[in-house]
Amino acid sequence: MNIKQIVSEYWAKRWVKITLEVLFFILLYLALRAYMQRDVISGSAPPIQATTIQQQPFDLATSTPKPVLVHFWATWCGICKLEQDSIQALSEDYNVITVAMQSGSDQEVQAYLDEHQLTFKVINDVDDRWVSAYGVRGVPASFVVNSDNQITSSEVGYTTGWGLRLRMWLTD
Repeated sequence: MNIKQIVSEYWAKRWVKITLEVLFFILLYLALRAYMQRDVISGSAPPIQATTIQQQPFDLATSTPKPVLVHFWATWCGICKLEQDSIQALSEDYNVITVAMQSGSDQEVQAYLDEHQLTFKVINDVDDRWVSAYGVRGVPASFVVNSDNQITSSEVGYTTGWGLRLRMWLTD
């Protein structure tokens, strides 16, 4: 066997190994995603009527303009922190309501928003009312609701700003 054949055989084996590893991680990701989204609702969006921590009334059923991004997050969530700038940017162009879960009092959530220079609307779900209604088991979780109050998209875990923006645009 010459050196060319040895190198060729080495790279063939290497590519097979890399391909199998990539397939394994893709399957692991899909299984984890399916597990995380197992309890998330679909269909008609549960009603949300509340006052934001900014003292603004919010009613999902009559919220205009549509679509609405309903985004669940927590102040202690590391993934939520990675996503918060995308949610902030999206809130400047679309109707976004965020629901803070297990994040303390309204004052503590507002202090977090101030510290991170965030201005999106927040409902503080201190009794897990909306978390339960939407079947949220982990954060971040995002739901796009159309003008017929139907959930057109849901995602648990990190989502890029572009991904959320595309879902909102497709729902328009």
